[in-house]
Amino acid sequence: MSLNSSQSAKHQGESQTQAKSSRYERAFERFLWKSRLLVMLAVVPSLLGSLVLFIIGTLDIVTLAIDAGAYYLLGGQPDIHDSVVPRVVLAVDIYLVAIVLLIFGLGVYRLFVSPIEPAESHPASNPFNVATFDELKDKIARVVILAVIIEFFRAVVDITFETPLDAIYLALSVLALAAALFLMSRAHRSHHD
Repeated sequence: MSLNSSQSAKHQGESQTQAKSSRYERAFERFLWKSRLLVMLAVVPSLLGSLVLFIIGTLDIVTLAIDAGAYYLLGGQPDIHDSVVPRVVLAVDIYLVAIVLLIFGLGVYRLFVSPIEPAESHPASNPFNVATFDELKDKIARVVILAVIIEFFRAVVDITFETPLDAIYLALSVLALAAALFLMSRAHRSHHD
């Protein structure tokens, strides 16, 4: 009988040890699961940065409209024709960076914290609906490439050609950008087929 009772005590001691380690394991796993909320340190500043950039872009456009109104209605100086296109392109570039931050913030929140209920009713092709981290990277990459193209366009507007070779370099650059856009749209189309 003492052999059975010692085995029973040993078995009971083992199950208590397993229960303790299981309790510690569950507590640690809860801690690990809650640590996903660390991404909020990226989400909130991204959304704030996006808001600031939207405000800056809008103020740039409003200032441009005021300058254009003053030039045409009041005969103001200086001539705005040389600065209109670069200022508009700069505002569009600022808006695109703001959109990148917005997509990043909402996408990271949706992937790591919780689905965004209002977004669930929109089609999966909506830029703010991301199902995987790779999809988030793809959407951000497309907007960043567009922002780079806009930045290139802004630089090209101010170019003065000193030699015919400069014009050839510009043409090759535009051709390379067109090829990149074509390949990007083709990859996007094949990804969805």
